[in-house]
Amino acid sequence: MTAANEAVNPEVRPHWWGTLFYVPLLYLAGWLVARPLALVTPSWRPDQVDLAGLVVALILLLASLPLRLKRVWQEPNPWQRLGLAVPGALALRSGVRGLLKALLLLALVSAGLMLAGQAQWLGELNGALLLNGLLLLAGVGFAEELLFRGWLWGELELQFGARRALLLQALIFALLHPWYRAPGLEGLGLLGGLILLGLVLALQRRADAGSLWGAIGLHGGLVGGWLLVQKGLLQISQAAPAWWVGPGGSDINPIGGLIGWIGLGALLWVRRRWWNRANGSP
Repeated sequence: MTAANEAVNPEVRPHWWGTLFYVPLLYLAGWLVARPLALVTPSWRPDQVDLAGLVVALILLLASLPLRLKRVWQEPNPWQRLGLAVPGALALRSGVRGLLKALLLLALVSAGLMLAGQAQWLGELNGALLLNGLLLLAGVGFAEELLFRGWLWGELELQFGARRALLLQALIFALLHPWYRAPGLEGLGLLGGLILLGLVLALQRRADAGSLWGAIGLHGGLVGGWLLVQKGLLQISQAAPAWWVGPGGSDINPIGGLIGWIGLGALLWVRRRWWNRANGSP
């Protein structure tokens, strides 16, 4: 039985304060553990020390999640419920499908830019850039999907029900990203794009019978793939309007622009039948 077919115990409801403080406390612990590194390795930049703290926090998350699910959710198979421990064929199939969708979205954005005369093809890739793209694919895709479409979505469903949890996880996912750094309407466009992405990733997991690997492939593929597009494959004109290509200037985020909204909206339309699935569970 997959995680998508398991019934949610209606008597299990986590305390709101546990949901609110669980991850921030892990992040704080990671931050505190990483602080001495600045003294031991003075050559490290502050952002490298912060990255080490995030790695420690992720390790703590992986170690504590099974315990939380068993204790709070009363879940005997935590990794299955989170969508990671699924049959190998399902994991491979869903992961590949997610990656392919990411490639299609990136191709749509790239084609839109080139057809509008706002970018030209360079095709310049090197080993270091490819490695960074793969690290982003694996790191960001895995960590954020485990956190948002794995733990948080399940936690919210136990507290608020399936329909509201689907919307809430997307809203929280969006709000916790730095959309507010973009000015004015550009920031609101990025916030809207992040909400759409959160919904697309959730529906991807539903369509994959509860497997989290499709969402990991889609999310990681978008992040890692866009790095390759922006830093090596395309030269994007600085005159390209933010409302079309997305905010960020020299570091564009395409899901905040109209072309990104079109792509994400198309994926939502394709997955619309999973919105009101009878079970409703992730």
